Amino acid sequence: MDSAVLLDLLGNENRRRILRLLSHKSCYVTEISEYLGVSPKAVIDHLSRLEEAGLVESHTDSRRRKYFHISRDVRLEVNVSRHGFGVKSAYPANPGLDIDGRCPHMRLDDHVPDGTPADRDDLAELATEFDRLQELENELSLAQRWIHGRMTETLDRLNERLGVDADSRFFAELLAAVVATDGSTSAVAETVGADRPTVEEGLRRLESGGLLRKGGDSWALA
Repeated sequence: MDSAVLLDLLGNENRRRILRLLSHKSCYVTEISEYLGVSPKAVIDHLSRLEEAGLVESHTDSRRRKYFHISRDVRLEVNVSRHGFGVKSAYPANPGLDIDGRCPHMRLDDHVPDGTPADRDDLAELATEFDRLQELENELSLAQRWIHGRMTETLDRLNERLGVDADSRFFAELLAAVVATDGSTSAVAETVGADRPTVEEGLRRLESGGLLRKGGDSWALA
């Protein structure tokens, strides 16, 4: 799902309250209506929007009563800083994902047992895993806050070096690409995912600011 669409969808307080309720149990329209204190018609409208987005779906019990429940897990991240605004959504990774191989800065070691919870019947083991995952979730939240702060500090320092109010994140990406590649304009453009004219203009801007120098067809840190 498009992150902007999801953010707009969750901007409504009643839809957030519906999801909060459904995260605890499946509910029918009248039950949700009483919980929110709004008309069943309004609830049906909210549920329709959530169904269209793929966040909610329904099932019918033996009495043909229609219950609604959350259909899938999704994580929405919003980043607001002096250097940019971004929204991204993500769905849970496959349980078999090699987290150590994909995330070299993070190591789970043996804290989280192999296999999925459904494969284990040992209640004590499940409880231990849940406790460890909660701890890890808190650690990741703290790490994200630390990274956000360091990123802002780094971009602030880059702005000072440029001497103007500029798109410091883009210039930081250019500098990182110069260091990570052979320094050619084409390699830098491919790495940052921008068109060549825009990249060339940015590289010349960094050169005029004394941060880069050009030698032949390649760029390097000054």
